[in-house]
This record gives sequence, C-alpha cells and structure tokens, in this order.
Amino acid sequence: MAISVETFFLNPDAQGTLQAQIQQVVAEGILSGRFHRGEKLPSSRKLASHLGVSRITVTLAYTELLANDYLTSRGRSGYFVSDNAPVPPVYAPSHRKHDRVDWPRAFSRTFTGGDTPKKPGDWHSYRYPFIYGQADPTLFDHANWRLCALRALGQKDFTSLTGDYYDQDDPLLVEFIARHTLPRRGIAARPEEILITMGAQNALWLTAQVLLDPTRKAAVEDPCYHALRDILRQSGCQMAPLRVDADGLPPQELSSDTDVIFTTPSHQSPTTATMPLARRRVLLDRARELDALIVEDDYEFELAFLAAPSPSLKSLDSDGRVIYVGSFSKSLCPGLRLGYIVGSEPFIRQARALRASVLRHPPGHLQRTAAYFLSLGHFDAQIRRMSKALHERRQVIEHAVDEHGLTIAGRGVYGGSSLWMRAESGANMSTVAQSLARNGVLIEPGQPFFSGPKQPENFYRLGYSSIPASRIPAGIERIAQCLKA
Repeated sequence: MAISVETFFLNPDAQGTLQAQIQQVVAEGILSGRFHRGEKLPSSRKLASHLGVSRITVTLAYTELLANDYLTSRGRSGYFVSDNAPVPPVYAPSHRKHDRVDWPRAFSRTFTGGDTPKKPGDWHSYRYPFIYGQADPTLFDHANWRLCALRALGQKDFTSLTGDYYDQDDPLLVEFIARHTLPRRGIAARPEEILITMGAQNALWLTAQVLLDPTRKAAVEDPCYHALRDILRQSGCQMAPLRVDADGLPPQELSSDTDVIFTTPSHQSPTTATMPLARRRVLLDRARELDALIVEDDYEFELAFLAAPSPSLKSLDSDGRVIYVGSFSKSLCPGLRLGYIVGSEPFIRQARALRASVLRHPPGHLQRTAAYFLSLGHFDAQIRRMSKALHERRQVIEHAVDEHGLTIAGRGVYGGSSLWMRAESGANMSTVAQSLARNGVLIEPGQPFFSGPKQPENFYRLGYSSIPASRIPAGIERIAQCLKA
C-alpha cells in the first residue's frame, strides 16, 4: 500500500532546514503509527512538487532516514517504511477535557429513534430467523445485478456515476416507473410527478416535513409501521392513532380536524389486512369532506402471489389528494435504499427542493443500475422467483402454525411475506422473543407497533422471507413449545 502524498505538509512556523522538517514529518508518521511497515512513500519528485521544494531536498531527507533505518530502498521501486523502523509506543489516550456544553439545552429537539426496535445485525446466523423485510440471498439475482452495475459503469453512462443531478433523478429510472411500475397499480403519472427517494422511509420523512407542523393533525393506523410514528413525532404534529379492524383503517373514525391521513390499504402494516374497494372509496370521500390529504404506503404490492391486488387509492383519486409511496426494498433488497413518491406536481416540487437541501439526490450510479435491472426484465423474473418461493413458504408456515395450534391474527389476502400472530392473553411476547433468541429463533414482538400507554403485549409477527421452507416447521415447533412453557 502506498502512502498518499496529501498526508505530507510542512508547518510554516517550524524551525530547522527544509530537509530536517521533511525528516521529522516522515519520522513522526512512523512513530505515531500512521505509516506502517512495508508501505511505500511518495516518490521524491512527487513529494517535492507537492511541498514546493527542490527534489534534492527530499532525496537528502530520504537518504538520512534510510541511514537511520526508518526507511528502506528497493532499487527502482522507491522508498518504503523499513521493517526495522521503531514500533509506535502503546499508550493510553490522553484524558479528554471536561465537556462543558449543556447538550440537552443546546438541542432544539431530540432524535432518539423512538419505538423503532433494532433487528439483530447477525440475524442470518440464527437457524430460524422469522424476521420481516430482510433479503434472502438465494432469491436475489446477483449475476444480472452485477452485469447491470458494470454496464452503468461504462463510458456511455459515465455521467450517471460522476455527474451531479442537483435536484433531478435518473431519467431512465423515472421513465420505467412511469411506464411499467405505476400502470400495474392503475396510476398514470408524468415524470414531473415522480421523485426518487432513499427508500420508502425517506419518502415518508420528506412527505411529513412538507405537509406537517405543530399546528396540523395526522391520522395514523394503530398498530402501524413504528418508524412512521417516529417520523411524525419528529415533525411535531398532532397525532391521532386509529385502531384498525379486519378491513384496515376505519374512515368514519377520522376527526374533523384531520389534515393528513397515513395508511397502508393494500397490505396493512403490520396486521396484513387489506382494505376492500368499497372502504377505499369511502376513505376518499371522507378525505374530500375534510379537505385532507392521504399518504398511501404501497410497500409490498409486488408480492401478490395469491391474487391480483386491489386498485391503489391513487388510481381511484380524482382530486390529486393522494400521495403515493413505493419502494424496491421488499422486492429487491432493503440495502438498496431506493423508493419513490408520486404526487401532484406542486407537492413534488416542494419535496424535491427539500430533498436537494438534504442529500441532493440518491446516487446516480445506483439509479442507473436499477434502471437497467428493471428495464431488461430481470426485475420481473426476480418477482416471479420470489413469489413462487414465498408462496411455498406461506403454505408450509400456515400448515405448521395450524398443526401446533398457534393463532393467526392476520394474513395478507394477496400474499406478502409475513403473518400477524396473537398469543393467549397475558403472554408477553417481548419476554418470549428473548427466550426464543437463546434457542436460535427470531420473532418480532408486536408491542412496538401499537400507540398509547396500554400496548397489547400478546401479538407478534412472523416473517418468512428470510428462512428456507425446510426450516420453518422446526422453528414453529420451538415457538409453540416456548409459548406452552
């Protein structure tokens, strides 16, 4: 490994000759541990040019360090840190000065992560990971994704890698979403009505920041996606949780002062309830009465392997009051962090301006790679492969759950990748989850999904996107045994 020439600089106030100063810089780099044994130093010509000194000055400094065994010379290869160079001393870090800032007072507001639980980073090392939303590497098309990434690195697409879009997005990706993805949900949109985001969560944050403030009220499902609740708290808005039923969010429960309604009608998170078409129309009518906006999170519509999904709220909206949020996290992989917002042009302009001030735009190379992966048909092939695998796992997990007498509280009408479960009253699934983890089983307690002080403790979610079908029965058996115990 070579030492970068940018790590060398001379102190204008230093004493001694330039040669001595260069020797000191190199020696201090070795003694401090910044320069390691065997690393190559910049050539005398390059370092002289960088420091603005003569080449002979650098050569003399290197020669002196060579004589002291700090450096070694390898013929025409140049100078390297010697294997016999002094080993940096081991010492305890200097004692930090007392921090005299009153940080709680300095913060305008705090961001703690709220109710959002952290999933184990090593979840893949567990034998029975019933964890929702994580990618199964056996289902991801690594080969074609790699080819698309290489194509996006080509000279033709050089600007997608190096260019600054400022507040714009990759036109190929936007075009694919407009012409291929959205029509599947019955949505017609122009490029000016589409904004690429860093996943659905970023889309929800942008939407909340644009639409909400402490004077406005947001209706949210209860239980709901816990990260959404954290986002709404950070906006400072008034929150009105509405307990969902078997058909999702009840429109009649919306108060007259509601400004924005957040809902997951196609696949309620986390109960998996699907809102019937009749209720969707009632919700749109109620929003029109209130002059409220609706934010539709359609996070898992591609994974509909049991039946075709219902029309999206956005496709039924004739007023422009529905803001549609989509994501490639569930259908491709969560680490991709690509999502999108579809809305009326005035709203997208505001969301685009906010995004530009925070992160300008998602990485261009990532957008172009995704555009190729989608437009060349690899995405559709992956969806078919995932749907087939999830359908098989769904059948296996439902059979195992029934065999062991566990109770399903909600299962997606059209498919999906999880079951919403209910244990007997009095069961604390957070405690059960800790016990199961010690036995190689991961589940998600349902308590963090609920609002209010009296959160039900006996619900839990079983994801089956990250566990092979062959391991599901044994994992369900362990869950049943733990609940009985």
